[in-house]
Amino acid sequence: MIPYDVLYKIAIFAVIVVVTAVLAKIFSLLIKGMFRTWAPVVRTHTQRLVSISIWILGLIFAIEQLGLRTDLFLLILGLLGIGALLAVKDTLENIGAKYFSDVYVPFKVGDIINVRNSSGKVIEINPITTVLLTDDKKLISVPNSVFVKEKVVNMTPHVWKEILVPITIRSDVDLPRFESEVLKACNKMRRYLDDRFPPVLTVKGRGKKYVDLVLALMVKAPSKKNEIISNVNQKISEIEGKMMRGKRKRRK
Repeated sequence: MIPYDVLYKIAIFAVIVVVTAVLAKIFSLLIKGMFRTWAPVVRTHTQRLVSISIWILGLIFAIEQLGLRTDLFLLILGLLGIGALLAVKDTLENIGAKYFSDVYVPFKVGDIINVRNSSGKVIEINPITTVLLTDDKKLISVPNSVFVKEKVVNMTPHVWKEILVPITIRSDVDLPRFESEVLKACNKMRRYLDDRFPPVLTVKGRGKKYVDLVLALMVKAPSKKNEIISNVNQKISEIEGKMMRGKRKRRK
């Protein structure tokens, strides 16, 4: 027969795991609600980071309730983490810079840019570098970290009108319906947009759990960009939330 104190510790462990799952979900929903006007990709990654952090803390606390020491485990984990970060510092810097340039630096594949005395057409943006094709058909590979440190000039015609909104949604969201709802929401803001260039939603990448999209809009007045971005981000959050609630109801 299993001793009572062992059963008690196992029960406490299970309760902490359940509470951790509930807290992770609550904080994820709070972040989604509080930061509706943020870029969807930033909001989604923030939700993931907070959720993972809560799970790590919860599991460490739960393991301690079993009477197991976590000091050595945390020390080894910390040393391995520091070593890994130092080993791939430059790579992580470029990957991190790509994340921020996707959200805040206004250029995309097909644009003509000038950065650090190099000019060319952007033909590829990968996790480490951005590749430019020059007028004399040469390739220039620019580390992504450069774009958050140096001045970038986008020389593409009409680029001052363009807004790019990065979006990350769950892979189980009905993409055609989501696209339809987003474009309908954009049409309600037609007074701010250039009628010659309709809104376009394109897929940047697909994963097992998430799909990365980009919404391209052309505005009439650059002074309205921040207002439009804020409204679009809020509408996207509402659309995704509405679709997920509808999906849960259908399951029931």
